[in-house]
Amino acid sequence: MATSVITEVPRSVIAIFAHPDDSDVAAGGTIAKWASTGCEVHVVICALGDKGSALAGEDTEALSQRRATELARAQEILGVTAVHQLAYPDGEIENDLSFRRALVEILRSVAPEVLICPDPTAVFFGEHYYNHHDHRSVGFAALDAAAPAASSPLYFPDAGAPVSVTYALMSGTLEPSVYVDIESVIEQKAEAVLCHRSQLGESSEWFRSVVHERAEQAGRRAGVRYAEAFRRIWFDH
Repeated sequence: MATSVITEVPRSVIAIFAHPDDSDVAAGGTIAKWASTGCEVHVVICALGDKGSALAGEDTEALSQRRATELARAQEILGVTAVHQLAYPDGEIENDLSFRRALVEILRSVAPEVLICPDPTAVFFGEHYYNHHDHRSVGFAALDAAAPAASSPLYFPDAGAPVSVTYALMSGTLEPSVYVDIESVIEQKAEAVLCHRSQLGESSEWFRSVVHERAEQAGRRAGVRYAEAFRRIWFDH
């Protein structure tokens, strides 16, 4: 599959992800770079993050509140215009009619040029990780909501006027086709990711090197120092 580096900046973008840390890990550099050049950036977080703990006795309400605070700090660092939280319990997101309607309503209110979301077709990554339920459900629902639903007046006619999204960038993909050069904002991305201490632990500074290493790997494929990789799909309306 041919690859290229995206140089044009859209006027507006919406990033739809499952958990409070997902958008920062997957696309924090792209979000920060585009926001710094005047792009209007909206982030939709679909799940509470209430099960993101290995402690059996964790107070889930307190955990959700902590993760919301971490999310707000991270988005401030990245320069995000607005955050939309749908507050589904972790593990209970389904690509069903009500979920797609909620996404369509946000898409029509924001009218983004570009959608960023997980690649729902990327399931197995080697022998040690697979893309779990919430990520896959959000990825498929985001794509379904963007096209054809958000652009067609007969889908959810009471959810606002139809809008057309130009293309989607899918993160966490096994088939990257485009890259965004994030060298100028790599530290912003790292700082945003490190806000999520509930997931990384209090001694989380080590993860800064992970952010750099992953961006370097993508950068080598793109021919730049640091990059984020995506699979792009154009929407025909």
